Amino acid sequence: MTDAASRAFSRALIVDDHPLFCDALALTLRSIAGVAEVDCASSLGMALERIARGPRPDVVLLDLDLPDVDGLDGLLRLRAAEPGLPVLVVSSMTEPRLIGAALAAGAGGFVPKHSGREAFRAALEALGRGERWVPDGVAAIADATSDAVARLSQLTRQQAKILELLCQGRLNKQIAWELSIAETTVKAHVTAIMRKLGVQSRTQAVLLAQEARFASFVPEG
Repeated sequence: MTDAASRAFSRALIVDDHPLFCDALALTLRSIAGVAEVDCASSLGMALERIARGPRPDVVLLDLDLPDVDGLDGLLRLRAAEPGLPVLVVSSMTEPRLIGAALAAGAGGFVPKHSGREAFRAALEALGRGERWVPDGVAAIADATSDAVARLSQLTRQQAKILELLCQGRLNKQIAWELSIAETTVKAHVTAIMRKLGVQSRTQAVLLAQEARFASFVPEG
């Protein structure tokens, strides 16, 4: 990193289910960004396990199209589990609304998969300075992003998991059994979820989650 105030990333985790792309990106990170250790995970679940097991990465490069997540779920769950961990989204989907939604959900930056090596260098340098990075010409996208994503990003990891189960149609007692917590605790979490999302019912919370999950992937017009 050239800026003296920048944070150097020495350990990175790539979350992508395409091995060849993971290998190529790992070589890029080592050669142009000075990242000494690069690990790869092919699913969000595997990534969360590796982060919990340690050593903790300094930065995560996350694809949005993973086998165990839908839409922005992976980013939201990762941010809920590790709120202080910088996340750079690397995706082949580059619709403006998607980029804005990813930034609203807590991504530190967004790099299209077709970008050259210098884009990855610039993105990591920006994250190291605590700045956001987006491709040229889309810096104002975040201002028009989905409010639903911004509200969902406020949920804790447990609340995000409970909302995911609500979206699957689970009842409070089923959620309590699956998460090994009391049903009264589930009810308290559901109340907190509705308050954070600014909705009045479980159904509205589910609809809001579905909006954030799917609407961002539909191009306007």
